[in-house]
Amino acid sequence: MPRKADPLPQAAPKPVPPIGVKVSTDMERRSYGIRARARWTDPISKRRVTRSEIVPDEAAAHAFFDQLRTSSSKGMDVSMTLLEFVTSIGQRWARGLDPTSTADNYGIGLRLRVLPALGHLPVSQITAGIIDRTIDEWETRHGASTIKNTIAPLVRILDEAVRDGMLTTNPAKNRAKRSLNRNAFREQSAEDASPRAHAIPDLATLNKLAGACAEVHQSYSDFVMLAALLAARSSEVSGLQAGDVRFDKNIVIISRQTFPGKGGLITKATKNRKERRVPILDPLRPVLERLTEGKEPENRLLVGPKGGVLTTATVRDATNWDELVAKLDLPNLTRHGLRHTGATWMADAGVPLHVLQDILGHASIETTRGYLHPDDRHLASAAEQANAFLRKSGRPASKQPASRRTTARGL
Repeated sequence: MPRKADPLPQAAPKPVPPIGVKVSTDMERRSYGIRARARWTDPISKRRVTRSEIVPDEAAAHAFFDQLRTSSSKGMDVSMTLLEFVTSIGQRWARGLDPTSTADNYGIGLRLRVLPALGHLPVSQITAGIIDRTIDEWETRHGASTIKNTIAPLVRILDEAVRDGMLTTNPAKNRAKRSLNRNAFREQSAEDASPRAHAIPDLATLNKLAGACAEVHQSYSDFVMLAALLAARSSEVSGLQAGDVRFDKNIVIISRQTFPGKGGLITKATKNRKERRVPILDPLRPVLERLTEGKEPENRLLVGPKGGVLTTATVRDATNWDELVAKLDLPNLTRHGLRHTGATWMADAGVPLHVLQDILGHASIETTRGYLHPDDRHLASAAEQANAFLRKSGRPASKQPASRRTTARGL
């Protein structure tokens, strides 16, 4: 049984006097400072509530009382820490997220990174600079995707703080973009940062990789071929059923994904919730014919050595993926790089951009455009035109006949 996700840490917010309730205050000098105390009666429970703090002087005591009055007008403690605020809003920050995947990943980022780093800080004191310095530290230990899934819940939580009047603006806005731009590819050229850079160069190399995986088990080889030649995500390969293969139309329909989640495996619609139709390429046809033989339409197309679902983690661990691809001189190849491979090959084959967008399921055509091969021919043409202009403008002016010059002066 999968281990149940650990709950978020909790910190109960400090009491705040309700609006309109009479608050009595007093100060008492002590050897280590001044005890500033505020007391009021809860209108519902009729219990006497006390809140006190030790402060260095009377000015700080009055500031404490003013802060309580402000908190009372806002309905929450304006001095609460990020951890206390997260506790007070519960799951409000996760509204609208898919609870089976996105919310789960964001919750992990919140629990493992955001709250340990920033949970002790008062929300009102969290600035863009503090967040940037925290991201700098995360960048030394985590990849861009992990950082994105860490910053995203922080952005949502601080959005709630803005709505509650604790902040005027959200200091975490645009921090994820800053991280991806400066961390993931900051030392790479534009060409190296392209998804093309993560693709396998040719079919021979793909077959070599598939053969190496087959030495462990044939299912891992099939996983590689399906992901690359369908330009599919690993979870989409896991979700394929035999009935998704339509030999009569020469297509494979990708309409679902399967991946590990809370409580076990989760099967749901694809990332953009739209089914995709991918053409069957010739090198993949024998694989599909073998995998569909004798299966009912609802049967899984691909299963592991023990009949279970293959996930990207399963393939990684079973094949010793990092070591395997390094031996094939593909040290940076990931399982997702197989999807980049198919997309790059189709782009190089001249598949129209809008068709490739449909095959890949991209919401934006600009994402698809990243798979196009850089074409610098227009730059060469521009250079020829500019050079012709410079040659022409650099020639000395031709001398006019004397009679023409005289006539011109006479005019």
